[in-house]
Amino acid sequence: MSKIVVVGANHAGTAAINTILSNYPNEEVVVFDKNSNISFLGCGMALWIGKQISGPEGLFYSSKEKLECNGAKVHMETEIKKVDFENKVVYGINKDGIEVSESYDKLILSTGSLPIDLPIPGKDLKNVQFVKLYQHAEDVIKKLENQDLKNIVVVGAGYIGVELAEAFQRCGKNVELVDLSDSCLSGYYDLEFREMMKENLVKNGINVNFGEKVLELKGTDKVEEVITDKKTYKADMVILAVGFIPNNILGKEALELFRNGAYKVDLTQKTSLNDVYAIGDCATIYDNSIEDTNYIALATNAVRSGIVAAHNVCGTELESIGVQGSNGISIYGLNMVSTGLTLEKAIKLGYDAVATEFADLQKPGFIEHDNDKVFLKIVYDKNTRRVLGAQMASRQDISMGIHMFSLAIQEKVTIDKIKLLDIFFLPHFNQPYNYITMAALGAK
Repeated sequence: MSKIVVVGANHAGTAAINTILSNYPNEEVVVFDKNSNISFLGCGMALWIGKQISGPEGLFYSSKEKLECNGAKVHMETEIKKVDFENKVVYGINKDGIEVSESYDKLILSTGSLPIDLPIPGKDLKNVQFVKLYQHAEDVIKKLENQDLKNIVVVGAGYIGVELAEAFQRCGKNVELVDLSDSCLSGYYDLEFREMMKENLVKNGINVNFGEKVLELKGTDKVEEVITDKKTYKADMVILAVGFIPNNILGKEALELFRNGAYKVDLTQKTSLNDVYAIGDCATIYDNSIEDTNYIALATNAVRSGIVAAHNVCGTELESIGVQGSNGISIYGLNMVSTGLTLEKAIKLGYDAVATEFADLQKPGFIEHDNDKVFLKIVYDKNTRRVLGAQMASRQDISMGIHMFSLAIQEKVTIDKIKLLDIFFLPHFNQPYNYITMAALGAK
């Protein structure tokens, strides 16, 4: 039996802990987490804030009690401050200010990510905040009860920023969405899809302000204004949602790091030191779309990395099969999903990439209800014909379709194979010449 210490118990950590406890009952598992809760689904925060769900209870799927019931020893509200990698000991401090230490045979770092802290004047004013943890969301919801809080500026138009913009507008607030980029959801979608989402936001009352750099936040005690290089906005609350950086505070001097500071790991999730593994948002992952190591911070990736690490620390060799960065968003009923590379990104990375596109109704035209248009774009390499990425958008739930493209990227399927892919037809679901077949047939 060996002692496995896990630092951090959110998605990646919880997956690792449960995998160890379920498959290797003789292993000793000791867990440290600086938060007061475990497994908070941050992707559901906007639904809670925007009153689309009744409360936060369903946003948790595990707890200290559940993990301990399965055999782990869990220390909540205990922050690990230092790791002695040579002597295999972690040191920290608990909520009562008492210093703690624990030896280990194997260490799993699951320290997650931290919101990017913009270096701008006024960021310390009241009502300027991040929204990542349960406590952040809870604090925002309490503040929204104040009827004098009318104007909210969301800085950052990535997934979190766009979702929060919708949530605040649903609460009756005036919302200004500001981003330095020329559009929203940059990196996930090509321009035509980003424009689709922009139009959707504007149509539903969100004020979008792209191509603007935030210079300063002004106010006496609380924030009152946001100053950009183009405009000044009234602000009773400012949400900073410009992205995340890997939390590498523990061991950044001892472990090999990726270019963005993430712990660099191999396909078993092992770091550059033996017996030390890193999982989730603090670590790299293998990206099949570029066939190289990358950093893709997604909860689904975190869970998979936790499972892989768990088996390896317990002596079962298991390598990650890599990921494609599959993701999705739903804003005011517009569903958008993507996987792999956009055309813009593929060209930037040096691929001789092209794309084929098609748009049509999900079902035959005689289906008069619940039948919306679907937009599909498939990116592929002109020389190898290998599928590099795909993007889909519709008011239909087309989310399952992107999984097929994810597998295609993983298995290096060519666009020509998809042309003759066996896709069934039934009017309740799709068309005989459906958009996937038609897009593939349109490939040059």
